Amino acid sequence: MLLPAVRLVRLGRVPYSELLALQERWLRRLQAEPGTEDPPRTEAGALLLCEPAGPVYTAGLRGGLTPEEAARLRALGAEVRATGRGGLATFHGPGQLLCHLWLCLTVWSRELGRGSEYGSKFKMIFINPAFPPPPPAPPYTGVWLGERKICAIGVRCGRHITSHGLALNCCTDLTWFEHIVPCGLVGTGVTSLSQELQRHLTVDEVTPPFLEAFKETYKCTLISE
Repeated sequence: MLLPAVRLVRLGRVPYSELLALQERWLRRLQAEPGTEDPPRTEAGALLLCEPAGPVYTAGLRGGLTPEEAARLRALGAEVRATGRGGLATFHGPGQLLCHLWLCLTVWSRELGRGSEYGSKFKMIFINPAFPPPPPAPPYTGVWLGERKICAIGVRCGRHITSHGLALNCCTDLTWFEHIVPCGLVGTGVTSLSQELQRHLTVDEVTPPFLEAFKETYKCTLISE
């Protein structure tokens, strides 16, 4: 059986605003193309990888930041942006692998099942030979190592097209998280791959095993752009 193909777009280190602008262009493109039972290989979706060029706090559809809090965060030298993803406030910055995934769920119906099951696939990436199995975690969204979140997940689905995705802390400066309550979860912490493994791990080093785990989890091929 021919595997669905996902176009891989690597942006490198870019401003968060550039990521959002590219996401909007991809969404308009995919939403303008009606799904079919046998789509061209290049139209199953796209995976965008990047590393934020600077610190930015984002709020989801549930909010999470008051105007006063936003002003305080901007005074620290960070951007503050409202986004269309699910969830509350979180942080993005250098040393973090951002993955935004745009899939036509009508094309992926056999591979992903119902649209409500789509988000759980993100967690499955990390239960894969490319990554060590995580210990038991609290029943919250994201990927956790015990009580410490290492990867935030926030997605959206509109007109059967997914958007947004995940943010994996590789060598992120975790002190930025101290200025908010990440995802509104009081009493929990954040961590990074570098902190857990006690060695510096860059986004570039983490990307190859991440992509291998992605292909295995989603049963797809990747076409580099």
